[in-house]
Amino acid sequence: MAALNLTPSEPSTFMLMGIPGLEAAHIWISIPFSMFYIIGLFGNFTVLFVVGKEQALHKPMYLLICMLSLTDIGTATAIVPKALCIFWFNLKGITVCGCLTQMFFVHTGSMMHSAILMTMAFDRYLAICNPLRYATILTNVRIAKLGLVGFMRAVVFILPLTLLLIRQPFCNNRIIHHTYCDHMAVVKMSCGDTTFDGMYGLVGAFIVIGLDLTLIALSYSLIIRSVLRISSKTAHQKALNTCTAHVCVMLMSYSPFIFTSLTHRFGQGITPHVHIILANLYFLVPHMFNPIIYGVKTKELRVKVGKYISRR
Repeated sequence: MAALNLTPSEPSTFMLMGIPGLEAAHIWISIPFSMFYIIGLFGNFTVLFVVGKEQALHKPMYLLICMLSLTDIGTATAIVPKALCIFWFNLKGITVCGCLTQMFFVHTGSMMHSAILMTMAFDRYLAICNPLRYATILTNVRIAKLGLVGFMRAVVFILPLTLLLIRQPFCNNRIIHHTYCDHMAVVKMSCGDTTFDGMYGLVGAFIVIGLDLTLIALSYSLIIRSVLRISSKTAHQKALNTCTAHVCVMLMSYSPFIFTSLTHRFGQGITPHVHIILANLYFLVPHMFNPIIYGVKTKELRVKVGKYISRR
């Protein structure tokens, strides 16, 4: 067991401390962590299975929902298993290579998540404002290409963050007060000049996320303008209902991201365990609720899922 409990004196090892100040409650905290993760896995894999099996669901909107599910599974899996090892077995050690790899997948998944939400907003804009051209503009092949572009954008942005940290010298006290290797948490352990690293991470993240949010806001402003021109209240309600799920998912995703990004750099007065819990919820809550929201609010998907459940 001593060999597994790595110490900070080992030169190639970091120590993830979990949630500082709440060490005595780690076992209890692990219960909602594991429940969120398991429920999210079940929901997301159910969505992937049903969409994959049902030919009628092979449409752009459902392909985007599948991309979102895959991203949620990937980011949550990059975080939760290691966090549970800390909570249950006190296995806090993680190699430098493992830490940077985890950081890469976590932040790449976060950027990919934002790109998918932006594409979903464009999908809703076309469906409401230009329905006659929807099928010709947004084909399945084009959605796949947009997904690949979003993934490549995330890799191109996050990879330099990782490479910049590889060249940094790290101090002897390699303790990360977190449940996973967040970029700024790793940057703060360096003994070298990290000014560029911190600025690149902050400015780059807000440029990428800011661009996505700007395009989402533009899409919804055009949607609202188009809806207001419709005289029928029933048509109003139907058009807005198609956007409800997407709006809920965006609120769950962007609000914690902006909060955690700002508090990591400027929120010195915020209790560390509050920041760390919120940072984890940023990945766990969408992972669990996204398939539930889309399953409930998307009629065609809800019917198909209900069909498979009734068969069982």
